[in-house]
Amino acid sequence: MIDFSIILAGFGGQGILSAGKFAAEAALYEGKEVSWFPSYGPEMRGGTANCSVVISDEPIGSPVVNDADVVICLNQPSMEKFEPCIKPGGILIIDSSLIHIKPTRDDIRFIPMNASEIANELGNMAFATISMLGCLSKATGCFTRESFESALYEVLPERRHKLIPGNVQAFDRGAEFAK
Repeated sequence: MIDFSIILAGFGGQGILSAGKFAAEAALYEGKEVSWFPSYGPEMRGGTANCSVVISDEPIGSPVVNDADVVICLNQPSMEKFEPCIKPGGILIIDSSLIHIKPTRDDIRFIPMNASEIANELGNMAFATISMLGCLSKATGCFTRESFESALYEVLPERRHKLIPGNVQAFDRGAEFAK
């Protein structure tokens, strides 16, 4: 049985695939079964990118997500494409710094957050997706802050460990939007 499914979507270069990997690794730290399934265009940057993350207490039969519990979008085309894929009662988290439309559905929870502005304030645009993971964590409880921080040490190469305090700060800033 699938417990929780997430779709992260945006343009290539926004850290979508990395954010999905961090979320998956954080759930692994909590003893969950996890799948991470990336999808991207042939472009290095600027093309479409999305990934699905499935978190479960039981083995996962398929990484494909048709009905997501949560969709995180960093651009308008992704929101338009994936909003219909959210389960009734699910959550849509958007970067309101980049997306200036509202969802068409009223049967979902909508959390607009200025993720790119937060990242800019913190001095690293990669922190936009990280702040959105903080919101995801707080809104759903799918993984904890502690597991996320452990995942950073696991996934990031050692030369990037100096960025971990900034990542955790971005995570905490994003968690504030879930209240």
